[in-house]
Amino acid sequence: MPQILEALVTAREMGLSVPLVYNSGGYDSVDTLRLLDGIFDIYMPDMKYGSDEMALKYSNAPDYTRYAKAAILEMHRQVGDLEIDDDGVATKGLLVRHLVLPAGAAGTAEVVRFLSREVSGNTYLNVMAQYRPEYKACGYSELDRSLTAQEYREAVRMAADAGLTRGLDIY
Repeated sequence: MPQILEALVTAREMGLSVPLVYNSGGYDSVDTLRLLDGIFDIYMPDMKYGSDEMALKYSNAPDYTRYAKAAILEMHRQVGDLEIDDDGVATKGLLVRHLVLPAGAAGTAEVVRFLSREVSGNTYLNVMAQYRPEYKACGYSELDRSLTAQEYREAVRMAADAGLTRGLDIY
């Protein structure tokens, strides 16, 4: 991380002017994120799960929601809601991605509740439908299939009902 940060500072001093994006799985340390304050223009984390139980079961990620929620709150503190210029280009802010899993396994209802109530009702949310069962997913009967169109529409409806409409494909 120190070498990346040093290179970014040098690049900015030499005229780099594009927005810098920090792409993250969401399982970040707040201490590390604080070191990045003022460096990145856009944070683009995943919020994979709304439940620690599912995060541990499917991704072996203990305390996932505690880390992801704290990380997303810190990211939002640093850059605020996503800002998009007149050309439709993101220039600054937070963009959260959420991959919908079959059978509600991602805990979408809790994810959108957290984002709308604790982060911002103006959070830009990319609800993703491209789940495919890969690797060890086939070992879980609920994940051993693709997402249905109805499951995706339900996730989008949950987000919209929570007030999160930025970034949604509303059906």
